[in-house]
Amino acid sequence: MSELDLRAEHRLIAEWITEGSRVLDLGCGDGGFLAMLQAEKGVTGYGIEIASDNIVACLERGVNVIHTNLDEGLSDFDEDYFDFVVMTQTVQAMRFPHRLIDEILRIGREGIVTFPNMGHWKCRMQFALGRMPVTKHLPNTWYDTPNIHMCTIKDFDDLCRIQSTEVVERAIVDSQHHARRGMQWLPNLLAEIAIYRIRRRQ
Repeated sequence: MSELDLRAEHRLIAEWITEGSRVLDLGCGDGGFLAMLQAEKGVTGYGIEIASDNIVACLERGVNVIHTNLDEGLSDFDEDYFDFVVMTQTVQAMRFPHRLIDEILRIGREGIVTFPNMGHWKCRMQFALGRMPVTKHLPNTWYDTPNIHMCTIKDFDDLCRIQSTEVVERAIVDSQHHARRGMQWLPNLLAEIAIYRIRRRQ
């Protein structure tokens, strides 16, 4: 994902985050999103990142960052410690995404999760031609991709139902992060990216 696309996706997410919230950003990259939230919405919180160069970039931006591997869990945080836990374009790279989502909703009152939709028509066309999809948001070939658990919008909806997770809001967008005509009626076919706001079902 390009820096421009990342900013567009994060702008959509920022609309859901309230002023002064406590935010945890999983796989926070260079800390640009948290820095934006601190400046524009007065949030406090942390980023979690594994890449050393990104950790340095976070510190240079004044973003609190923890060096850890998300596959090892979030047991260091207490229940409901954060208002929002954000994970963008990362869930498909986790060994046990369902467990991580459980942890997100244990330590956060709400979670915001984004992922590329494997059900998009461009992916389906490539499957029909006998190949693993390569698209703007899935740029890696099958042998060098970090993604190990790809899913469709229907798959994620099923997981939410199975885990008693409430979908508070959902944004269905194309590669330019725009909601096009018909996308809300055929999201699994037309949406390239899904952005979910979730919480534990009461």
